[in-house]
Amino acid sequence: MTTPTERSNQSTADPSTAARVVAARNAVAAVFFLNGLAVASWFARIPAAKEALDLPNGKFGLVLLGLSAGAVLAMVTAGATASRLGTRQVVAAATVLLAIGLVVAGIGTGLLNSVPVTVVGLLAVGYGSGTCDVAMNVEAAMVERRLGRTVMPRFHAAWSIGTVTGAAIGAGASHLGTPIGVSLPTIAVLVLIGTLVAVRSFLPAALIAESAGADGSEAAFEPGADSPAPSRRSAALSAWMEPRTLLIGLLVLVMAFTEGSANDWVAVAFVDGYRVSEAGGAAVFGVFVAAMTLGRTVGTIALDRWGRVRVLIATMLLAAAGATIAVLAGSLAVAVIGVALWGLGASLGFPVGMSAAADDESRAAVRVSVVALIGYTAFLAGPPLVGLLGDHVGILRALLVVPVLLIPALALVPVSRPPAARTRAAEPAGQQAE
Repeated sequence: MTTPTERSNQSTADPSTAARVVAARNAVAAVFFLNGLAVASWFARIPAAKEALDLPNGKFGLVLLGLSAGAVLAMVTAGATASRLGTRQVVAAATVLLAIGLVVAGIGTGLLNSVPVTVVGLLAVGYGSGTCDVAMNVEAAMVERRLGRTVMPRFHAAWSIGTVTGAAIGAGASHLGTPIGVSLPTIAVLVLIGTLVAVRSFLPAALIAESAGADGSEAAFEPGADSPAPSRRSAALSAWMEPRTLLIGLLVLVMAFTEGSANDWVAVAFVDGYRVSEAGGAAVFGVFVAAMTLGRTVGTIALDRWGRVRVLIATMLLAAAGATIAVLAGSLAVAVIGVALWGLGASLGFPVGMSAAADDESRAAVRVSVVALIGYTAFLAGPPLVGLLGDHVGILRALLVVPVLLIPALALVPVSRPPAARTRAAEPAGQQAE
């Protein structure tokens, strides 16, 4: 009698099925890249947007809250929507909204200099990006399971490559004096077209249903399955009662804050604290996301060799040290090295959290949604928190809140261990296994 894993491997071993899985892997990587490109196109132009709106740090932090609020609102429904409609449809629709939001935000800052219009645009960007985030992570978890090896950090590396590209474009646009009202709509069109092409290669519903039947997964995970609505609601609510899911969410929250505080403020912090130009600030942001890309690319090797717990502890300590150096170095060159270490250290927390939430594929959609919602709370609270601190101590020194949160969060890392490994770890003969 074959095990569920063996049956899944046999299914994937079929040449046509294997080809579809590889195509889905490439499509997911493309969607991650394009989503990162879209978001970074805004992050890289934050100093220019702040100047155009002529707001102090605290009030501008509230403007940035629009993007985070939209993302958090998306998390409430994204998991159930992805489970009901399928990841392909949800990613496509969410990217349409994301593109519209970029256009509106570009017009609000670059042409109208209007805070309300900018906030509306950022709400749309946040809601579209947040919905897409959950759906593409669910699709990525399904692809990872069918490939049979750790690839989730590489999908997030593709997102980071997208942010590097967006940062480079943003730095170039700033240097050339290209208006935000031109650069953001242009990126929006490119991202939308690319995503609509890529999602056509996502895993077919028939393949998902076949694998779900093989491993006993709930029918609710099949896109479009006709399961009763109360069952869907109870499944989503029950995920909020699971201690492991909630603790993973808290860990992701800290790591999201570690990453998001740099996304939102590192360019402004270097402009204000180290007196670099706007293009220089965008370049420093590019260093951060380049380091994250490197960490996510090589991190899969480390995770497969040493396991989630050891790798996360090491990277979180690295992020804490890097953020501290970036703030206290005094020297621009040393501070940039600190930003690079910060990016390396922040690289694996979010993708590992998504993989941990999706360990059980039959519950992946609702658990990823819960973990993402908790994690995105950091993006909701982070911009105004750092902005308000920056009004009192300066944006650069306000970033010391990052290591202050990272160190106690190390106690949460063991919950990321896969359930089977946690069971073995509880047995005397298997303490070394992860």
